[in-house]
Amino acid sequence: MPTPLPVAVPDQAPLPTLPTSAAPSGDGRLLFDVARPDAAGRVTARALLRALGWTPGLTLHVDVVTGAILITPAAEGAHVVGTREELPLPAAVRHLCGIAPGEPVLLAALPRQNRIVAHPSNTIAAVLADLHARILGEPS
Repeated sequence: MPTPLPVAVPDQAPLPTLPTSAAPSGDGRLLFDVARPDAAGRVTARALLRALGWTPGLTLHVDVVTGAILITPAAEGAHVVGTREELPLPAAVRHLCGIAPGEPVLLAALPRQNRIVAHPSNTIAAVLADLHARILGEPS
């Protein structure tokens, strides 16, 4: 049986680097979670609520801003943090943002601004597809 010839290992191509984040997580400036609204439009967000110090019964204002759901504490808010530490995503705002029942949403908490922004998964998918295309040099 002949002796196999040595095979040169090809150099690995360098991995693309992701852009640096303007607000890295973990330092109190931006925290993330992913949740799926239940049939009533509530999403469980215990870690984010605890990081913000929001407790069950806190009144909230829920609004749509640029295709995302903005949730802020409000003394005369029409919604409340639920007893199981869930956030309300009312039907009207889910409809305006194109969030289908059971579709995941990306929750971003901004502790310094005392707010949570819920982003529909279709928006996140479009942003990631665009980023992927730019990294690979493909037209978007």
